[in-house]
Amino acid sequence: MAPRLLTLAQWTRSTPWRATLPHSCVDHAVIWMTRGQGRCLMGGRRHGIGVHTALAIPAGSLFSLQPASQNSAQSFGLVCLLPGRGPALLPDEPQLLRITDQRTQTDMTQLLETMLREQNEDRHYMKDAMTAQGELLTVWLRRAMVAEETPAAPSASQRLVDAFCALVERDYTLGLPMQEYARRLGVTPTHLTRVCKATTGMTALEILTGRVLYAARDMLETTRLPANQIAARLGFRSAAYFSRFIHNHTGHPPRALRKAA
Repeated sequence: MAPRLLTLAQWTRSTPWRATLPHSCVDHAVIWMTRGQGRCLMGGRRHGIGVHTALAIPAGSLFSLQPASQNSAQSFGLVCLLPGRGPALLPDEPQLLRITDQRTQTDMTQLLETMLREQNEDRHYMKDAMTAQGELLTVWLRRAMVAEETPAAPSASQRLVDAFCALVERDYTLGLPMQEYARRLGVTPTHLTRVCKATTGMTALEILTGRVLYAARDMLETTRLPANQIAARLGFRSAAYFSRFIHNHTGHPPRALRKAA
């Protein structure tokens, strides 16, 4: 697979929950914001985002995006998806870079414009050209990281939330209660909830619920799997419990979500 370039709207299919619910991507993603403001969750950290912000999200990393405005026209960005098993080098952990240097901004804009032209024209050797441009994009990213100030060492609270988010991304299909995650991390549910809220703006239960809800909606809307099979894949005790979960969090039963999609 060659790298692909999409707008934020194309990437999220103009469906807000695909951005705002915690989830991960099978590809590496590099997001370049060109208009608007908002917040993002990457790993276990909450950040503000704005114009000329670059987000590097390795495959399998928990993240979400929350635009400041409900009007999607107020926010715009481009997303470069790099194959998770390809040659491109991305950092092991999610990175947020606020690019203030004009030359660095221009370099990124030119890279993305070249990729977009290659993709749209679909000439001979387009995949080779996109792969080469994707590798140049990761060079840009590494150079921008070198120019950034060295971040402070994470606090104990931050390490705890990072570990919790990594566990959620690994085990959300097992149907484990939030209390079990806290036990595995060696803390009380109350402490985990308090630290998650302070660090991410979401409680531990909200992060876990959001990840499961994203997976459930994605399978309902993009596959033909029966609801009982989706429930089993996500660790629900029964199809009835799964249906109540979906209705409680969306206001609609699974069948209605699938039909609307």
